[in-house]
Amino acid sequence: MMIQAQTLALPGVRHAFFTRQGGVSGGLYASLNGGIGSRDSAANVAENRARMAAALAVEPHCLLTAHQVHSPHVVVVAAPWAPESRPRGDAMVTSTPGFAIGVTTADCGPILLADPQARVIGAAHAGWRGALAGILEATVAAMERLGAERSRIRAALGPMVRQSNYEVGHDLIARFATEDPTSERFFVPASRSGHALFDLAAYIAAQLHRAGVREVEDVRLCTYANPARFFSFRRSTHRAEADYGRHINAIALTGANSA
Repeated sequence: MMIQAQTLALPGVRHAFFTRQGGVSGGLYASLNGGIGSRDSAANVAENRARMAAALAVEPHCLLTAHQVHSPHVVVVAAPWAPESRPRGDAMVTSTPGFAIGVTTADCGPILLADPQARVIGAAHAGWRGALAGILEATVAAMERLGAERSRIRAALGPMVRQSNYEVGHDLIARFATEDPTSERFFVPASRSGHALFDLAAYIAAQLHRAGVREVEDVRLCTYANPARFFSFRRSTHRAEADYGRHINAIALTGANSA
């Protein structure tokens, strides 16, 4: 049902990269779909999210995800919100115990972060747009404003589409070359002329190191390559499926809150 990183096995911190297994949804969404924005039954999504909240030892209304828009915007969490009132953003940070802050993914990179000494945590959603726009640096900076120190932050990269299954076209290659000239090493030629295979995970890790995060772990699992275990937007697109499920990737500080 969930994957954990050794880097985040810390006192006072719970985390999980949830797989698609262990829920109640059926069909394209089988079975642990946490996507509020999917066309799955709202009741099924709510039950799935309640199961994930229980695994993280928080109340269901305290498992929080934002309306993700591939931006560099970070939400600071101090109180819960209703699903229909989700703020827009692609990362969340908090120093308040009792909340599980999470991101939804189905190929993009989920990153969970913690400074155990300052008791500050973060969760970021990084596709190529968000990574290039600076969501990782923005997340680290937001944690720092809550009292974290960059050198103490630990980060873990969860399941995402991997380079062998992530073919991109000339436009994306050119955009990276223009906006981040150091990015050339994350592309290798694909079989089709003018295309390349992009190493999103390595790019994310490099951005974290550039932001001053010293300890970065990658679980090295591919969403596209394992349909029994993971949802994948790209795989669903290639199969011409009508929709796809979303994973939840979340982190929480232990303790209670009054929400």
